[in-house]
Amino acid sequence: MRKLAKIVRIDELNPIEGADAIECAVVGGWKVVAQKGLYNVGDLAVYFEIDSWIPTELAPFLSKGKEPREFEGVKGERLRTIKLRGQLSQGLLMPLSEIYDHVGGQIFGEICEEEGADLTELLGIKKWEKPMNAQLAGVCKGNFPSLIPKTDQERCQNLKKEIVAANEAGLKFEITEKLEGSSMTVYQIKGEFGVCSRNMDLKETEGNSFWATARKEGIQEKMAAVDEYWDFAIQGELIGPGIQGNIYNLKECEFRVFDVYNIQAGEYMLPQDRRRLIEKMGLKHVPVLAATADMYDTLGITDIPQLLAFAEGKSVMGDITGPEREGVVFKQVDGGMSFKAISNKYLLGEK
Repeated sequence: MRKLAKIVRIDELNPIEGADAIECAVVGGWKVVAQKGLYNVGDLAVYFEIDSWIPTELAPFLSKGKEPREFEGVKGERLRTIKLRGQLSQGLLMPLSEIYDHVGGQIFGEICEEEGADLTELLGIKKWEKPMNAQLAGVCKGNFPSLIPKTDQERCQNLKKEIVAANEAGLKFEITEKLEGSSMTVYQIKGEFGVCSRNMDLKETEGNSFWATARKEGIQEKMAAVDEYWDFAIQGELIGPGIQGNIYNLKECEFRVFDVYNIQAGEYMLPQDRRRLIEKMGLKHVPVLAATADMYDTLGITDIPQLLAFAEGKSVMGDITGPEREGVVFKQVDGGMSFKAISNKYLLGEK
């Protein structure tokens, strides 16, 4: 489960040019603007990741004196990527003392007084997600199948130490473009075919874009014809009209695959095996930017800032004046490590 709120250690504190009251705190791979003098290097604090939904009672100042917004019945605010005095700021830092006061010192002390402790559930933090339109929302048949992992890669900023270790080990990665769409999973379990959004198993209803695309592309028949696997799931991005502004200017929706999960074995297929299977099935894959390159030596990527710089660029789905890509996804070619780097230009809405 993603740690949207956790205890971190302040790694660096850097001045911001022209700013007397604020400074830039560095925690792992994240940079966060904080009140000057509130922290010292080495202090423990609570970090809330971008796209966290923060309840009003925890941080009323986020509403800036206005009526708080509401998400899934909780009044609060969403944390976004912003710039303050020209400094990129991603997330929110709060002193441990304020969290003690909020939940009660005894409860807090019993559960988590160490670096890395997960406070997401304790503090009622939710992951903000953009509401789906009616064509996507569909009708729920049941919960997302428990036999299949949900699609959500860890952000590179949370894996600073692991990426340094991967660099030293010379690991090789498949690198794909992260597309701007809606997560879609299709599955075959004991002969039953199903279609899921990010969080729900969907009924087949008229007008639902997930099911309509699965039928248009003949995915059920193509999965049934696979000899190598019986129970498996194909995961990817649904892109096109009515989805995230259709930034690729597609005429109709299409399903772009980024993972295949072998339910019987309980593991994801290796990147090269997945690409071969998807090509054999006649389905479309997300754009592959590099399939076997050592991302560190070949691309010169050695740290988080370089990863984030590499994530920026135009989508290969469009022409040279096309949309800014959302980011890139790295998957170890022999299995194991995977993560995403989201473009800061994309998050800031820059073109």
